[in-house]
Amino acid sequence: MGLFRNRGLTDDERARIPSGQHLVRNFPVLDFQGPPYREVPDDWDLTISGEVTHPQRWSFDELQQLPAVGEICDIHCVTSWSKLDTSWYGVPMGWLLATVDPLPSATHAIVHAEAGYTTNLPIAALRAPGVLLAYEYDGLPLDPEHGYPLRLIVPQLYFWKSAKWLRGLEFRSRDMPGFWERRGYSNSADPWKEERYSF
Repeated sequence: MGLFRNRGLTDDERARIPSGQHLVRNFPVLDFQGPPYREVPDDWDLTISGEVTHPQRWSFDELQQLPAVGEICDIHCVTSWSKLDTSWYGVPMGWLLATVDPLPSATHAIVHAEAGYTTNLPIAALRAPGVLLAYEYDGLPLDPEHGYPLRLIVPQLYFWKSAKWLRGLEFRSRDMPGFWERRGYSNSADPWKEERYSF
């Protein structure tokens, strides 16, 4: 089915789509709860906590004053769709890690989002190119359905690791599976290895 759905692609497009994936031109919306709000609440903040030298807390206005870059990347959803050349803008993770300075004991980050949603990442995954705290997509503020006002972008992993409605990163000395990982999804989530599930 995937091969049939990928007919008509250029060689370049085909090479950028992992096995088991098909190209989409739209941007599918998948989540388990729906947008928590359509305007930034007055008490919204992003907190960086845990095993770091310099914990941080930023309001949304403060966040938008931090160093920012644009990134263009391909994204791959565990439900089998891939979207190429997506355009994001926000705070680069490299800058954030340099600012908060994780302690030597820190090996993982627990990503906290609205409604108690979490996912987990090794710090090495956060150091990969293109990882971003994004507040714009395609030159506009994020749509509520796609994570407004802020989402994590981790392009090298299946897209559930790029948590929507981001509220914090907690650095820890051990891993802790998140919402989907506790329900059977892969901990490592590499789309090029088809690491969809843990069984």
